[in-house]
Amino acid sequence: MITEFNKDNRIKVQPVLLAGGSGERLWPLSRKSYPKQFSKLMGNTTLFQSSAQRLTSSDIITFAPHITMTNTDLRFIVGEQLQEIGIEPGPILIEPEAKNTAAAILAASIFTVSKSKDAILLVAPSDHVIPDKRNFHEVIKVGLSHVQNGKLVTFGIKPTHPETGYGYLELSTDFIDPYGTSDIVNFVEKPNLKQAKKMLASSNYLWNAGIFLFSAIDMINAFEIYAPETLELVSKVVNHASPDLGFLRLEAGLWSMLEDISIDYAIMEKAQNLVAVPYTSKWSDLGGWDAVWSESNQDLSGNVTSETAHAIESSNSLLRAESSFQQVVGIGLDNIIAIAMHDAVLVAHKDRAQDVKRAVELLKSKKVPQAEIFPKDHRPWGWFESLALGDRFQVKRICVNPGAALSLQSHNHRSEHWIVVEGTAKVTIDKDIRLLKEGQSVYVPLGTKHRMENPGKLQMILIEVQLGTYLEEDDIIRYEDVYARN
Repeated sequence: MITEFNKDNRIKVQPVLLAGGSGERLWPLSRKSYPKQFSKLMGNTTLFQSSAQRLTSSDIITFAPHITMTNTDLRFIVGEQLQEIGIEPGPILIEPEAKNTAAAILAASIFTVSKSKDAILLVAPSDHVIPDKRNFHEVIKVGLSHVQNGKLVTFGIKPTHPETGYGYLELSTDFIDPYGTSDIVNFVEKPNLKQAKKMLASSNYLWNAGIFLFSAIDMINAFEIYAPETLELVSKVVNHASPDLGFLRLEAGLWSMLEDISIDYAIMEKAQNLVAVPYTSKWSDLGGWDAVWSESNQDLSGNVTSETAHAIESSNSLLRAESSFQQVVGIGLDNIIAIAMHDAVLVAHKDRAQDVKRAVELLKSKKVPQAEIFPKDHRPWGWFESLALGDRFQVKRICVNPGAALSLQSHNHRSEHWIVVEGTAKVTIDKDIRLLKEGQSVYVPLGTKHRMENPGKLQMILIEVQLGTYLEEDDIIRYEDVYARN
């Protein structure tokens, strides 16, 4: 049972983490192939890992194992990052394509209610910063009392400044119950600065956090009233879902027919049983580099620097080098953002942080791969990154996780040299199988069947030099693959 009463007679809440998106305003660190929630923007854990830890049981709330909604490219990252922090991955549902939050939340509701008709879901983005777990659980407990009375609950954040990057919830001025909960009069789009200042002064607005608590049955009923076509399609999508290496892949054909719409537009703005519960402790969605600067520890001059970034006679600036071999130095800067990766660099005034997505749009229009492709390509067996690229050669660093193996494959257009620099590799080249230790190398001729495996208990890293007329990733013929890829 996903939702049940535990021995203390407390309801068990089903957490649902939304882990898709592209995080364009945090480019170049956040990209479509590796969005911001999987990066360590704040502290030693990623935003996704912190979100998962926040939705684990306490003496206030009991949570079931997480359900994660993500896409096919990110599914292995989700499982790997949960295991890194000692959380056993619960169901991971794969969305065939991005369709915004309405379809994802409904799919999670239908899936969960098939396990327990009394299921109560807490749906949350996986890229928020909420440091006070206990206070957050207290607020969820308040929301739970309303869910048991048939309400859909949204959590709003008490504004601390006139923010123009968030949507707002306008609260009723004539209905406030003893818990501080309020009816919602209106959903307000991102305002201009004048409007934001006015709303801050009125004291009856909350930032729209996009965190929801509800009975799965109540959410399904709401779709039946306000979006019956979506309900019909998503029901079929879930019913026709297929298992895939421990994941649940939602049916792609029907999913493609769904409207791209948020849960706010599809349901929440129309629902008559919606209430807002305010959250007054620290919160941020890290919606831009200015928010990262604001949430980070600043030096006496207001600067935030990474380990290999340095500020000289600068103030109120954010300087980050995302590679340990990069050194970034700012001189005489004020209110500047500088983010350096080995394949892209962003420099912007802090006041223009919300415009970073325009850089992504520009690069997309020029078909520049850095717009969406992260330099480190994560795969189910580990990752690789390109170190150098020429017309007829490419140099990669490849990391294979303990016990993992790449597919048995061949290439039509390139040969490869492998040099082990860390760990031990088990290498197959046609019928020849051998172990390579650090410093040893092997040549893989064009057209031969080959595979690399890591038989050890530590990561194995090798340098791969590709030589040929065509070096793209689609020059692969797979013969055997434990991950069932084509």
